[in-house]
Amino acid sequence: MIDPIKILQDLIRIPSHSREETAAADYLESVLEEAGFHPQRHQNNLWCVSPYFDNRQPTLLLNAHIDTVKPAQGWQDSPYEPILKDGHLQGLGSSDCGGGLVSLLAAFAQLREKPQPYNLIYLASAEEEVSGVNGISSVLPLLPKIDVAIVGEPTSLQPAIAERGLMVLDCTAKGRAGHAARNEGINALYKALDDIEWIRRHQFERVSELLGPVKMTTTIIQAGTLHNCIPDTCTFTVDVRVNELYTNQQVLEEIQSHLTSDVRARSTRLGSSRISLRHPLIQAAQALGLQPFGSPTLSDQALMPFPSFKLGPGDSALSHTAQEHIRLQSIDEAIHLYLTLLDGRDIRFDE
Repeated sequence: MIDPIKILQDLIRIPSHSREETAAADYLESVLEEAGFHPQRHQNNLWCVSPYFDNRQPTLLLNAHIDTVKPAQGWQDSPYEPILKDGHLQGLGSSDCGGGLVSLLAAFAQLREKPQPYNLIYLASAEEEVSGVNGISSVLPLLPKIDVAIVGEPTSLQPAIAERGLMVLDCTAKGRAGHAARNEGINALYKALDDIEWIRRHQFERVSELLGPVKMTTTIIQAGTLHNCIPDTCTFTVDVRVNELYTNQQVLEEIQSHLTSDVRARSTRLGSSRISLRHPLIQAAQALGLQPFGSPTLSDQALMPFPSFKLGPGDSALSHTAQEHIRLQSIDEAIHLYLTLLDGRDIRFDE
């Protein structure tokens, strides 16, 4: 018997920061085994396949993550103590992404009881908050071919059909050292400032109806060691949020072509994602009165090479905040929504 609220309370009590999820994975594995789901495990990723698997059918993945960020400053109560108050459950990971994790599990438990017109896999993944190499990207090659996924991130139970990608750029401007009093050298800080001004003002041509324009923000800058020495090096960091109309590589190349600084991306693997409005699951969601939207926040969708969308209980604005909480009724509402959306649904889609 799956009791989603009890499972969520137990998970809150187990610290599961990214790359430190072993204890939480051990607990969840025991829950899945006791329920008779025959879980498989790779490092701290757990998955279960419905008993009616048929290679002739498409496959639906239900995914949420078990890791959390470390507690933010300002918690008045212990972040690892589940507190029930006024119909809400408070605790680290309650909304991001515990609510979705247990709601999808409860829905999986019911959907697997009979044959569906699709194969069903439930995946609780690790290292989502850091997009770690031992998270979902390590386990997807071990799964059957996936046709579509629902990701249980907090979306207030509305379908997020697109999300921004992420690149972090490390930039280095080079100059020549000299004495500040004699107007010597070439000031690397000034060269960097010219590039930063371009970053501030540049607008990429393609603007998404769902996600808006590509967004670039300079967040860190470092230069100089002495007040009277012209700095010969200035480094700065740029946070780039890419819409679904560009690949990360396309955006990187455009930035590199305009800046005099050396520009290096830490990674281009976290791309933007989008699912078609014509997909039968999205059309079914709209028929239920749900409103598709574009999400500014990153998730494991960035690492999924197949159509996916986010749909889960909880408020994304509470993620990573002190006193994170989730409305208990929203978990019941999520389970009901998943069952209404998925039970007996034909998910085949050919664009």
